[in-house]
Amino acid sequence: MLQNLASYVLFAIQVGVLLAGLYAFVHAALQRTDAYPAAEKLSKPIWLAILGGTGVLGFLLPPPVGSAIAACAVGIYLVDVRPKILEVQGKSR
Repeated sequence: MLQNLASYVLFAIQVGVLLAGLYAFVHAALQRTDAYPAAEKLSKPIWLAILGGTGVLGFLLPPPVGSAIAACAVGIYLVDVRPKILEVQGKSR
């Protein structure tokens, strides 16, 4: 019973991380290419490769490992890169 609960929780975490990764990837793809160097961040193709690659790893690797790798990359993008990109483009809140 408890093992089933743990597998459901890990699955829910994996789905949540993959959805957040999809959001981050789409957001990164829709931003201007020149905004990344202006915000002193890695270039747009590099961020797309990081987010896409970790999304694939998050899908292919077992839930605790794959989800952790994807969550780190997505978290860095959403907490550090995204606000700077929006600020440079004049879209910050």
